[in-house]
Amino acid sequence: MRTLPSYHPPLAGREGLRLDFNENTIGCSPRVLEKLRALDTEDLARYPGRQAVEAAVADFLKVNPPETLLTNGVDEAIHLLCQTYLGSGDEALIVAPTYSMYRIYAMAAGANVISVPMDKNFSFPVNELKERITPRTRLIAIANPNNPTGTVATHDQLRQLAHAAPEAAVLVDEAYFEFYGRTMLECRNECGNLFVARTFSKAYGMAGLRVGVLIGDAEQMHAVRLVCSPYNVNAVALACVPEAIQDPAYLAEYVEGILEARARLQNMLTASGIQFWSSEANFVLLRVGSSKDDSARFVEHMRRRGILVRDRSSDHGCEGCVRITVGPREHADRLREGLQSTIEECGIAQGVSRR
Repeated sequence: MRTLPSYHPPLAGREGLRLDFNENTIGCSPRVLEKLRALDTEDLARYPGRQAVEAAVADFLKVNPPETLLTNGVDEAIHLLCQTYLGSGDEALIVAPTYSMYRIYAMAAGANVISVPMDKNFSFPVNELKERITPRTRLIAIANPNNPTGTVATHDQLRQLAHAAPEAAVLVDEAYFEFYGRTMLECRNECGNLFVARTFSKAYGMAGLRVGVLIGDAEQMHAVRLVCSPYNVNAVALACVPEAIQDPAYLAEYVEGILEARARLQNMLTASGIQFWSSEANFVLLRVGSSKDDSARFVEHMRRRGILVRDRSSDHGCEGCVRITVGPREHADRLREGLQSTIEECGIAQGVSRR
């Protein structure tokens, strides 16, 4: 445990426009708020039962209930897979850069983590990953779209991985699915070792309620359930999930606004000569300098304008980079004004080639 890296998200003092944690910046469906207001003391006094809500979510996702497990955010889904499939001396494969908790949970289970760098343009290193598969490989975790890059792996590349490592659990973390629109769920019957994770934290605007979904082969999911608490998702979250999935119009309108704002942001960065990576998520990674000092300075200047963005300079290959969450039109307009002023104030070089 002493060797585990720590992950301390900078959650303190987040005053301003929150474009730093890829959250929904306008909030959840009004139906969810209405349900919250209707909860009473009895709802809170009882232990929560997730089975009925799991069945509703399974129907929504067009999968079978035995293939579906609600979790305390996607973080718990990752943790459960690591506890189920990893032990001392096993190996877990991840790419770099990616979500930090894959490494931490795998190490906590006693596994050795093999990190495979992405290509210089952050394209998915499928061949390099396949070369690192060994008889000890028991877990491969892939965020698709990836965080913090917003880049994606193709269906064919993910299938190749699943077939190349039949003794490993292959997790495809689709936390940003709604902004990408492509899923590996259709491949779950073809690849029995494939797991897909979804979340209600991002597009649905329910990060504070902590609800994720893990989907996989029914037999494999039975094994995962053995290490899962029967009360892992709280009663408030379970009451709100059905309301969220029954308001597709609200979600569709929100996602449409984010995709439009993302395109506008990327067009602005192109016009300004700022290097960035084309994103399929609700954020964009851009390079504002060549060092941690450059990115920290940029973040501080944006904070002074009341806009929070995330310094990603410590991630592999992201020196001098920041990640900016995309909000709807009114937030995008405010971002554009602050961003242009900060670019000029920080003297970011023009003409940086876009990747």
